[in-house]
Amino acid sequence: GTETVPAALCLRLARCYRSLGDRAEALRWAAAVADAEDDFAAWHSAATLVQGCGGAAAAPGLRAARVALLGSYTVAQLGPLLRLAALRRGIALDLHEAAYGQYRQELLDPASGTYAFGPDFVLLAVHEGEVALPDHSDSPAEDVETELRRWTRLWAAVARRSAARVVQHNFAIPPEVHFGHLAARLPGSRYRMTQALNHRLGDEAGSEVSIVDCDRLASYVGKQRWFDARYWHHARQAVALDALPLLARHTAAVMAADLGLARKCLVLDLDTTLWGGVVGEDGLAGIRLGGDAEGEAYAAFQEYVARLKDRGVILAVCSKNDEAVAREPFEKHPGMRIRLEDVPAFVASWESKAEGIRTIARTLGIGLDSVAFVDDNPVERQAIRRFLPEVDVVPLPADPAGYVRALAEYPGFEPASFTDEDRARAAQYRARAALVRMEASAESLEDFHRSLHMEADIRPFDAFDLPRVAQLTAKSNQFNLTTRRHGIAQLQRFVADPECVHFSLRLRDCFADHGLVGLMIAFRRGETLDIDSWLMSCRVIGRTVEAEMLGHLCRRAAELGCTSLRGTYVPTAKNGMVRDVFARFGFELLEDEGGTTTWRYDLRARGPVRNGFIAVVEPAPTGIVVTA
Repeated sequence: GTETVPAALCLRLARCYRSLGDRAEALRWAAAVADAEDDFAAWHSAATLVQGCGGAAAAPGLRAARVALLGSYTVAQLGPLLRLAALRRGIALDLHEAAYGQYRQELLDPASGTYAFGPDFVLLAVHEGEVALPDHSDSPAEDVETELRRWTRLWAAVARRSAARVVQHNFAIPPEVHFGHLAARLPGSRYRMTQALNHRLGDEAGSEVSIVDCDRLASYVGKQRWFDARYWHHARQAVALDALPLLARHTAAVMAADLGLARKCLVLDLDTTLWGGVVGEDGLAGIRLGGDAEGEAYAAFQEYVARLKDRGVILAVCSKNDEAVAREPFEKHPGMRIRLEDVPAFVASWESKAEGIRTIARTLGIGLDSVAFVDDNPVERQAIRRFLPEVDVVPLPADPAGYVRALAEYPGFEPASFTDEDRARAAQYRARAALVRMEASAESLEDFHRSLHMEADIRPFDAFDLPRVAQLTAKSNQFNLTTRRHGIAQLQRFVADPECVHFSLRLRDCFADHGLVGLMIAFRRGETLDIDSWLMSCRVIGRTVEAEMLGHLCRRAAELGCTSLRGTYVPTAKNGMVRDVFARFGFELLEDEGGTTTWRYDLRARGPVRNGFIAVVEPAPTGIVVTA
């Protein structure tokens, strides 16, 4: 069959499966419309079909999210498309749509329907006409700051009254500029001030508010397509229907990133993907990388991939090849923009690529649903779609000149933030791969742990670490006892609560500084310290970090006069590995309700948990990053 199934066929298959009573397959094919094309009618039909199947909640294994949609224009058409785009990104979206134009009233009224809904996200779908800036100003900087405060006050109202994260659409600037090209030279023109406002919104958002860059999206599709006055005059629809699928896709991608659902790892083919030609047949000198137009296209693709690595995407190689031959260009070719040290997992063999990707996921300690795969061969792409449906496959065009755009348009790598851990991720996963090899050769697990010379610093949450703490709560799925997702606003409330015990753990070993990899949040309830959240990065699972964290919590409990710990395990599709973690450390089972278990640890009878494999060191001063 064709690689990308046309929207019409996706819809026919979805309707067929719905008629057969197979809602999961019906939803899968409805979601596939979001990959097929950006046709509003097709998206709308698919979104209607999703609702007819009982909504995305009928699909297994999705993350639930409650979204309050507040618009300055008619958003009735955007809402269903957003549900569809969210379904494609693994989110079952429950949507509350506020009345037309009532976003300020909703957010400023603590008794509004928005707050009663209890959203995880507040989405401000606003347009440029809502900006209170003059056509020309003699004090542009002052006017921009005044307008900025109008929006940041709304963000602050949300933070005070709920635990929701704000997602703000910034302002797509219409092409009709009455100052013409002169507007670009007039700081006081509305055109220049709206640009400045968009920049200042980004500055003020920081890590606490997400921004969907609508002005960039409008420029991408063309502002004549984004803006259509007919829709505005007839229905107060500020974004043309033809542009709504794009807006929905990118808004869903931003939310998915905030929920920790972005892809972590890019698995790359080699021959005719990273370079032209086949190195095993053409030799090192015969591959095309730089020089002519085709070679420059491959070089540009490598440069873009390297930029993804620099912002935290893990790179891996999966090639049907002899390993020595596959490594040679990385080691010797002067035109390579990617080096072996950039690739923590390198699989070159004659096994199937599905098996190679499984090996990569095991080596890196990530799930297959964290992987995206790029290969120029459509047969290999289709095989991965069939045998590893959890893996996202990024189709490439026939001409390598289009590779960069194809990967740039893929929404799965949308980042939620950019931290020091993101910068160091390639080194951290390269260290993990080395650990896997060392563990295989160790005579005993105890000797292996001692040989790592692990050091940890454990500290209460502070302003410097909160962005990474929030990122970890959003992304961690495997070692996560309750999977409670706390945003920065909620974390700040925890920090201010005297009954809350909170701390993060940073880990170093002989291979790397792994950065902030674990955290705990607990609340004092009389003589009991009740664990709200306990989670770790998958990079350090199996390294005794959990024992070190629990031991620290025992010590904090004793300092507070607590005599017991209480913990809860809430099962999810991904955290089965920690089902028995409380039992392993001597907790007693108190209650089991449908798999959700409650446990108690008697500190007086058992004493604190101890771990002899990690040395706890004094933390570095806030703001200083410790590196290996």
